[in-house]
Amino acid sequence: MSGALDGIKVLDLSRVLAGPWSTQNLADLGAEVIKVERPGVGDDTRSWGPPFVAHSNGRDRDAAYFFCANRNKRSLTIDFTQASGREILHKLVRTADVLVENFKVGGLKKHALDYDTLSTINPGLIYCSITGFGQQGPYAERPGYDALIQAMGGLMSITGEPDTVIGGGPQKVGVAVVDIFTGLYATNAILAALYHRSRTQQGQHIDIALLDVQVATLANQAGNYLLAGELPVRMGSAHPSIVPYQPFACADGHVMLAIGNDTQFGSFCRASGNDEIARDSRFSSNAARVEHRAALLGLLEPLMKQRTIDQWCSLAEQASFPCGPINTIDRVFTDPQVQSRGMRIGMASETYGKVDLVASPMRLSATPVSYRRAPPALGADTDAILGELGLTQAELHRLRETGVI
Repeated sequence: MSGALDGIKVLDLSRVLAGPWSTQNLADLGAEVIKVERPGVGDDTRSWGPPFVAHSNGRDRDAAYFFCANRNKRSLTIDFTQASGREILHKLVRTADVLVENFKVGGLKKHALDYDTLSTINPGLIYCSITGFGQQGPYAERPGYDALIQAMGGLMSITGEPDTVIGGGPQKVGVAVVDIFTGLYATNAILAALYHRSRTQQGQHIDIALLDVQVATLANQAGNYLLAGELPVRMGSAHPSIVPYQPFACADGHVMLAIGNDTQFGSFCRASGNDEIARDSRFSSNAARVEHRAALLGLLEPLMKQRTIDQWCSLAEQASFPCGPINTIDRVFTDPQVQSRGMRIGMASETYGKVDLVASPMRLSATPVSYRRAPPALGADTDAILGELGLTQAELHRLRETGVI
């Protein structure tokens, strides 16, 4: 079956994570994605190791980081600072549907690869710019990285233990969530622009900023401040508006208890043999439990230590309240539900051999995602792509000699 985006061509001039995450989504959905990289260097994340994945030639290697966001793409190495390199990209733009880039604001204008220039070549082009702070504003010229944006956008102020706890202080999240969320927002915006173009034949410029995304994804924490004037604080793994909703030590480790409503709390109390806790007026509603958080935790902490991880999880399944183990990543991929959902895939590569990757979570019944290409070696598809443009072997040789490709 063809993917939902079969026939869509994407030029990916982005590096690192936010842009490549978006273009990998498009590729998984069937789009043809050409990843444009610097000759001899490539995407920054090819060197962000260890760990590394060795090439079959035994000499070269690429960082494992690169593999998380670059499957289903072809790699074209080209130096667009040279006139002949720009000419090649202009030819590709004529038949492209989407271009994604994450250069500094104005960085591509001097190379005639900015939206204003390329939209005259292809008025239907959807041009997505991903930057740290957006195309205008006092910070527009600044570089932006995930950890910096987590700090400036408020996420680190609500992540970590309070200062009153040993080891307390602001922390970043263990995954580059701002980059990933930015990639998802970029994907949504691109799909919306493609739909608009299908009705109007008009392309457009999409401006996506990491800081905007971080502020937007503060979600309920921002709402608590804007609507109620409450300034969120660091609470470790506890929830500001739901109790009990945090990790608990048990007999042989820790579990996450995530009680989302009063019915679930009642089920938890009855199943654990402590129905009187649910009947206590201090704990009979979520609002009451939030108000009397310390008193409730004082009761639950010794109670949770009476059973093992497996015992709590089994009891939770029987009584229908949310509780689960705090898995390390190796345990995640041996979890029967994760295995049943096929979240680990293997892909064959002439360069790297068999590589194991995380599957896409998008499940479409009529146009499922497909896994057609393992992440490409640097420049692996340069000759093929340029051959499709009509360049001869002699021209390719000349371009290679001058360092354009």
